[in-house]
Amino acid sequence: MRLAVIGHVEWVTFARAPFVPGPGEIVHLEEPFSQPGGGGAVTAVALARMGADVTFYTALGSDGRSQPVLEAHGVRVKAAIRDDPQTEVLALLDPAGERTLYVIGENDAPVAADPLPWDELSSAAGCYFTGYDPETLRLGRRAPVLVVTARRFEALVRSGVRADALVGRGRDRGERFDLDRLAEPPRQVIVTDGANGGSGYDAAPVPGPVVDTYGAGDTFVAGVLFGLASGWELDRTLAFAAERAAEALTWRGALPPLP
Repeated sequence: MRLAVIGHVEWVTFARAPFVPGPGEIVHLEEPFSQPGGGGAVTAVALARMGADVTFYTALGSDGRSQPVLEAHGVRVKAAIRDDPQTEVLALLDPAGERTLYVIGENDAPVAADPLPWDELSSAAGCYFTGYDPETLRLGRRAPVLVVTARRFEALVRSGVRADALVGRGRDRGERFDLDRLAEPPRQVIVTDGANGGSGYDAAPVPGPVVDTYGAGDTFVAGVLFGLASGWELDRTLAFAAERAAEALTWRGALPPLP
């Protein structure tokens, strides 16, 4: 099954922190390592791990670090190259496995004017959007199934298209939305609540110790797109997505270990 993701990449440095520092405090970070992350990259890799043939439409920085890592995870990367280095993120992992993110600068994502193979979207079974350009969201609507993150609600409003599913985290201030602002309401609205499950589903058991919460939400969205594009009923789709999100809690960082 061919699926597409439109969105951003970040270069993330992960480190363990004995505590998240408050104003004026100093914290010494331990066991740092870096790899690509961000909602677009994590979702694309998760879809590839589920067995999909994934094309990731994105924008890459001049440093060139992210593409070979994503391709090693089975993602077909189609990227516009920008003059500046990739946006960087510092991800602190506290002893409870919760993460705090510090994004350094603005994220970048492709725009419709970028010379990418947008025509291929019409032959994909589904598309996930976590970009910024409403025109690329309209292009993503060429796929029979379109899933949009609530974090890009403004782009959805401006695009005028109807999403098959709008997915957002209930506790995230950046993912609140007003459906009355949309030209057409999404066919499904899915609100997640971490370990408490979410609208219409229960959280799945974690198959091991909780190591890191980074990327679990993006992996959940990947499961939603995979299930809907496969023609599954919503209950089966949400259960599958919850299982994949629980699995993502068992490794450290944005991406699963390579075989």
